[in-house]
Amino acid sequence: MLAKRIVPCLDVRDGRVVKGKQFKNIHDVDDPVKLGALYSAQLADELVFYDITATHGERPLFLDIVERVAQAVDIPFTIGGGIGSIDDFRRVLNAGADKVSVNSAAVRRPELIREGAESFGNQCVVLSVDAKRCGPGKWQVYIAGGRENTGLDAVQWAKYGVALGAGEICINSIDADGEKGGFDLELNGILARELPVPIIASGGAGKKEDFKDVFLVGADAALAASVFHYGEISVFDLKQYLAAEGIAVRGVEI
Repeated sequence: MLAKRIVPCLDVRDGRVVKGKQFKNIHDVDDPVKLGALYSAQLADELVFYDITATHGERPLFLDIVERVAQAVDIPFTIGGGIGSIDDFRRVLNAGADKVSVNSAAVRRPELIREGAESFGNQCVVLSVDAKRCGPGKWQVYIAGGRENTGLDAVQWAKYGVALGAGEICINSIDADGEKGGFDLELNGILARELPVPIIASGGAGKKEDFKDVFLVGADAALAASVFHYGEISVFDLKQYLAAEGIAVRGVEI
């Protein structure tokens, strides 16, 4: 079994890490560079930084933060939010990021995925999908920070994104986001079974068992924010738990 990845997620607004529930009720948390360095020291496998208001506010990319993070951590990190062109890809990669996450702009112009993959490689392109349940076994894609329902079927959109060249799918459950009731196991299981690329589960982590559960349904990585930001779970302790439960993780041995 390939080692499963633990990925702290840092939502950034106006240069600060923030967190809310179901994309609402946003509260200040900490400095992104400080938190990123902390998680790197705790043996996080990767980091994800999302500028959560870049697309909605049509603001420029936060390249200063990307450069500072690149200097402060020695693990891969992904940048998302406000990525709308190949020039945006180039700027964040040149600033030190390892991967680029696309969401709203890719829905509006899917060829952006292909362009990114052809220019920088599939492994560099992460398609982030914000999905909200709309019925039994059905989810629709939302964009603009969860503000706009596209009407697209989330599973079919993920498949199309992979066909265009996305090297990973980050699937975020809007229903579960910040609620700490567990990942959407049904949605992650479907994607893990039907897609040939790694699946990053996002939204709903509340306890260590939630990570184990989503890995057992096939997710390759698990992304979380609140439980890490507020010290409820440390990345290192989580990895020790997972290893003891027979889940392959990097950096710890039982």
